[in-house]
Amino acid sequence: MLHEGQQRILARAQRWNAVACGRRFGKTTLGLALAAAGAPHAPGGLLAGYDVGWFAPTYKLLDDAFRAARVFLRAYERRVDSQQKRLELVTGSALDFWTLEDTDAGRGRRYGLVIVDEAAMARNLQAIWEQAIRPTLADYQGGAWFFSTPKGRNYFHALYARHGIIPGWCAHHAPTSANPYIPATEIEEARRTLPERVFLQEYEAAFLDDGGGVFRHVLAAVDEDLLGDPSLAVDATDGRGFVIGVDWGRHNDFTVFTVVDARRRAVVAVDRFTDIEYGIQLGRLKALHSRFRLAPILAESNAMGEPLIEQLRRDGLPVRAFQTTAVSKAAAVEALALAFERREIRIPKIPALVDELLAFDQERLPSGAIRYRAPEGQHDDCVMSLAIAWHGLTWGAPIAAAAPRETVFE
Repeated sequence: MLHEGQQRILARAQRWNAVACGRRFGKTTLGLALAAAGAPHAPGGLLAGYDVGWFAPTYKLLDDAFRAARVFLRAYERRVDSQQKRLELVTGSALDFWTLEDTDAGRGRRYGLVIVDEAAMARNLQAIWEQAIRPTLADYQGGAWFFSTPKGRNYFHALYARHGIIPGWCAHHAPTSANPYIPATEIEEARRTLPERVFLQEYEAAFLDDGGGVFRHVLAAVDEDLLGDPSLAVDATDGRGFVIGVDWGRHNDFTVFTVVDARRRAVVAVDRFTDIEYGIQLGRLKALHSRFRLAPILAESNAMGEPLIEQLRRDGLPVRAFQTTAVSKAAAVEALALAFERREIRIPKIPALVDELLAFDQERLPSGAIRYRAPEGQHDDCVMSLAIAWHGLTWGAPIAAAAPRETVFE
């Protein structure tokens, strides 16, 4: 049974639909109901024999939806492929689950309907939608539904804004209060205790300029010409005006090197990569440092960071350790957030960097402390590399002597 808020959305539906949802509105239930019974202005769903594609930004979100679908469709289940995340039903149709981390997600399939869950969190939503997902609907003239809590004015917002402009597109606003099963007192408590921007985004499903996370005015700080500045060739001859921040990774995370210019308060170089052995990572950092020869390096010392720092010191590089703790991370993140707030920093138009800054969030723990983190299933390596560099810049690293020494930020 769909609640009144969900039913109102169905009554207004078009072929293409963008639904801005507050938390706990019930988007997964609505999406599964659409997948099963079909949607208005679409040929049909699973029970009518049409295949349906379900897309989510991360494997974690995908797995949650897959498990919910198994419960929802258990009476019609014929075969389950947990590895491929595919449910085949007695109707002859199938529900395929795809991660949007795969840029070819859904390519080659034919669907009567597609559901895109947490669309605002997808890094390359526009490219995947236009090049991979949209063609899967051509055979049956199928429909599409994009569900998400807003995360700034990204491509999900652009789809939402097509309402009334492009025929066939409909925008639906579904705040948490539209779910009658969520007590009004619970929503009011959230309104009183959460920061205003967080409440507006997470409960009111409002599109805010820079999202409702930690960093504001991110888009205003983007300078598309920054990395192409010809003066870099001159500045790089004297690295004392720069600082390099390092966040290490290997398989599940990215390694990111970020160079900040202390005089222009700008990010002038970023190197981001994954699945590369540590010896090569050290070589790439040395190559970057050769462009900024006197620049101090502030590198994360946790886990594998310590032996890597020791090797860099043996090689003669001016590297200092940044020990990431709850306290030191908070200090670095808050200093960077203040720089964006005061419009004191410029960043290049690098999608991974901008996306991470916009999505970066905070959580209040039961103890009352604030924990800063990326949303579940996403990365914060670019954020932390920049935060470490900026922390070093404001701490005074760019004008310090180049001799290596230990600095533990507590």
